[in-house]
Order: sequence, then structure tokens, then C-alpha cells
Amino acid sequence: MSFTKFDLNHHVYRLLMAEPFWAALSRQIDKVACSSVPTAGVRISPAGRYEMVYNPEFMEQTIKECAKVNDDPFRWVVGILKHEFHHLILGHVSTRKPVGGMTMRHNIAMDLAINSHIPDELPPNCCLPGRGEFADLPSGLTYEAYLSLLPEEMDEGGEGGEGGEGGEGQGSGKGHGQIDDHSGWSGEEGDEGGSQAIADHRLKDALKKAHNEANAKGWGSVSAGMRERINDILTTRIDWRKVLRSFVRASIKANRRSTVRRINKRFPYIHAGKRSERVAKLAISIDQSGSVGNGLLAAFFAELQNLSALVEITIVPFDTRVDPELVFVWKKGEKRHMERVMCGGTCFNAPTLYVNEHNFDGHIILTDMEAPKPVASKCQRMWMTNSAGMASSFDTSERIIEVTA
Repeated sequence: MSFTKFDLNHHVYRLLMAEPFWAALSRQIDKVACSSVPTAGVRISPAGRYEMVYNPEFMEQTIKECAKVNDDPFRWVVGILKHEFHHLILGHVSTRKPVGGMTMRHNIAMDLAINSHIPDELPPNCCLPGRGEFADLPSGLTYEAYLSLLPEEMDEGGEGGEGGEGGEGQGSGKGHGQIDDHSGWSGEEGDEGGSQAIADHRLKDALKKAHNEANAKGWGSVSAGMRERINDILTTRIDWRKVLRSFVRASIKANRRSTVRRINKRFPYIHAGKRSERVAKLAISIDQSGSVGNGLLAAFFAELQNLSALVEITIVPFDTRVDPELVFVWKKGEKRHMERVMCGGTCFNAPTLYVNEHNFDGHIILTDMEAPKPVASKCQRMWMTNSAGMASSFDTSERIIEVTA
């Protein structure tokens, strides 16, 4: 399907000119043009990243409708961008989504909570407290509060998970003024919350960068209530153990082989069955420099002891180099104690090149981040560090997780 000439990057540039916070956050969110989505929306990708999806034809139509009534024809598109980013900040896609799945009432309640913050930047027929169908509702409430005020009859027309379908005029959806699509939100945790935890960590990191930029250049149109919410997110710690376990699970691959000892369910006694063994080729590089404290090493080793009951891990000690003689495999169920085996400086190229040469599926580096950014990794790489390392970390799109006691 051919799209219109709508260029989302042009409107992101407009954010850069006047909205330092939203511009910085936008740079951290993937954006995907998609014809299967009627309007726009946000979701968690299979890789554990938050992304915004949008229908270019819907966006182009929104510009045309806005031009009829507003001197700035792009105002509503910028408002839709902010609307989607608010869904992420307010946890609608993650911690606050309903366990049983989205209904029409959930969709509308979330939109009402968001649009209270940007009432003048959206199409006039959007879900807005104090206007139209929602004229009796006060402004500034939470999603849960609006949910309690909306009539249950709204759900009688069926599930609202389809969100805002392509509408008439200014992007209306299903007759209630929805401007976006919530159909990509699942009510299930997935891999025990692993992808969710990874996505939440990436969002927190993106918010931290946007927060710092806004403090330096100004907050623009970000409301006081939203600033308070952002501060709450930034002071809440991510469960690093959960993220570590999720990364390990993501690095485990299935090793399938034929065996006559297993009966083929489709063709019994004709073809051999298949046996799947879950194996991981996972490397964990541990910074041996003196600046990495014993407390950080002890906390990390304690969690590795728990993980060793599930999977084999290759431990790669390093300072400015990797000594192959000191590399060892931590076998399943094996007991190990923390010890330093090197004592030099720090160079992240050393463990990265070692892991690249040995074709690992995942790579975790425990360090205080006191070294320059290394060469690219051939496999997924994650960094684990202390609070000082979080503050001094170099600019990277890879995950950096704070290890706490």
C-alpha cells in the first residue's frame, strides 16, 4: 500500500524548536508507519522497546482538517504525538493497563486523563473533560478516577481494544472522540514481565535524558502534574534482578535434534521425534579494576549464584585485557565465590572483542563505567553498574541497569 507524503520527522523537528522535553523523549521512541493501524498508537515491540505506530493517511487527513480551523495546520499532529507519549509516561501501556484486557471504558478513561493536560492541542471532538459527551466530568483526574465515573453501558457494544478507528473529520474513533488506537496493548504479562521490565527500563532512561534536557533548556508546555509524575518515575528503582533474569531468558536458544527415543506425534514410528534442549551461550564480563567496589561484586555474584541453577554462564574477567586462562564456565548448580583475579585498569574493547570472536548469544558487562565507549557488539549487550556508573555512563542505546544491594 502506498502512503501519502506525510513525513513524521518534520513534526518531530517542530517539537525540537519549542519543546525540549518532548523533543528529547521523541528521539528515544521508535516510530513506525503502519497501514494496519487506523490512527496512531504506542506499544511494546517484541524486542522490548516502546514504539509509536501511525497511519500516514490519518495524519495527513488530520492536517487538512486542522488547516480549516487553525492558523497552525500541524497543531493537532503535534498534539497527537504528545498524547501518545503521555500514554507511556502515565504507565497506560505497562503498569496500569487492566489485567483482563482493554475495554471501551478503559480506552476512554485513559484518553480523558491525558487530554486534560493538552486540551487545546487536539481536535475539538476528542475525549475531553468538560466538553461534549463528557461535559459533566471534571478536568485533571486520573485514569482510574475517570473509569469509575464512566457508565458501564459504554462496554455493551463490545470490546474497546480496537481503540480509535479511522474516523470522520478530525480523527474520531467509534463515536466517542478517540484519536488513537490501543489494540496493541495486551492484558497479559508475556514472559513473566521480562520484556515489560526491559521496556520500562529503557523508558526510564529516555525520561532521564529528556528531564536533564528540559532542566537545561526549559519544560515548554509540560504541565506541573506531568512534571511531578516524571519525577516519581525517575526516583523509582528498576528491579535489576528481574531485568537480569529476563536478559538471560532472551539469550537462551532451543537446540533441536532428532531422537528415536521420542515418539513423533504426527508420524509415530515412521519418523523420529524431536527433542529440544534449552541452551544459552551467555557471557558475563566482570570488571576487575580496583574502582569496582566489593559491594557491587558481592550483590551481583549472589544473583549469579541463583541464575546458575537455571543456565550455564561463561564468566569473562577483564581489566585492560582478557586472559583466556581465567575465563571459565559457571556450570548449572555449581557453587562459586566472589574473587578478584586481575587488578589493572579498564578497557571495554577487550571483553567485547573476546565475546565477538566466540559467537555468544548475549553479553552482560558488570562495571563502574569508568572507560570510553567500546566497539560494537555482535550480540545483545547490557551493562550493569552502580549509581556512580549510572551518572558517568557514556551515551548509548544499550541498556544500563543500576545494581543495588
